[in-house]
Amino acid sequence: MNIWAYIFKRVLLMIPTLLGVVAITFAVIQFVPGGPVEQAIMELRKGAATGGGEASGGGASQYRGRQGIDPERVKEIQALYGFDKPPLARFWQMLKGFARFDLGQSFYHHMDVWQLVKSKLPVSISIGLWTFFITYLISVPLGIAKAVREGSRFDAVTSMLVLIGYSIPGFVLGVLLLVLFGGGSFLQWFPLRGLTSDDWDTLSVGGKILDYLWHITLPVTASVAGSFAVMTMLTKNTFLEEIRKQYVLTARAKGLDERRVLYKHVFRNALIPLVTGFPAAFIGAFFAGSLLIETLFSLDGLGLLSYESVIRRDYPVVMGTLYLFTLIGLVVKLLGDLCYVWADPRVQFESLSR
Repeated sequence: MNIWAYIFKRVLLMIPTLLGVVAITFAVIQFVPGGPVEQAIMELRKGAATGGGEASGGGASQYRGRQGIDPERVKEIQALYGFDKPPLARFWQMLKGFARFDLGQSFYHHMDVWQLVKSKLPVSISIGLWTFFITYLISVPLGIAKAVREGSRFDAVTSMLVLIGYSIPGFVLGVLLLVLFGGGSFLQWFPLRGLTSDDWDTLSVGGKILDYLWHITLPVTASVAGSFAVMTMLTKNTFLEEIRKQYVLTARAKGLDERRVLYKHVFRNALIPLVTGFPAAFIGAFFAGSLLIETLFSLDGLGLLSYESVIRRDYPVVMGTLYLFTLIGLVVKLLGDLCYVWADPRVQFESLSR
């Protein structure tokens, strides 16, 4: 099986997977109480309870407190949100929109879901991109150094440090950083909220860069601390596994320099698990924004958007982002498999397709 046949087969398999995820989520949503229609009715009842109801003929009130709403008004609300149609009709209409990459309109924000996602991306990209690169740039060299110096004091001390960082939740570290350096009880070195200052437009190019880095330091530090342990220990264990193999002993027996053995023979094979996970980690860093980190530092990103959409029952945003992120996840999984073959030519497409 050549590469193009494999890619074509995987793309065909993505279609039922994507449809299954969307269909199951849509079906679950139908049984979740407190949808947009119910929330709109609740708002009307609150207005009636505070005297906002209008009087109808005969002196009787159109709204009777919290006892109910005019059926005609309920039908209008259902039509407004599209709930006047059967579930299958709404599901089919949603799929036709997704096929055109039309993710729908947000009930709460009153704007296109795709435009809404793009408006939140700068925050998620800022946190995710810096977290991703800092994690890889520190963890991979550190893991190699720990593998080479296994059992040494350096190995023990660094293991303790990365595990301590892993054990501290990101939002707890964020609170600590704000208290220490964000104008809490001690120093006021960094801002409390946002990615930029209010006078961003008046700054020079260099000033904008410094202002951006100044704002992003604490959120990225809180986000990245827990990422070091997994990547560092994975790198170390992978290198140790390769170092103990027969071909390394043979290379050393031939009198090859230790540095050449490490970086020419061991390095490529040991990096295979890291390379294959690279696409997923890179894309996941953008879309796996931490709700607590964003809330703590007042950053309006995708994490906060997802949470608010579920709480407010903003179904177009829930379904649209689910469809988008699932599609991206399937494509990234395919790229990960292709990276695996690129990193290790011994792997064949026939074995990957099983």
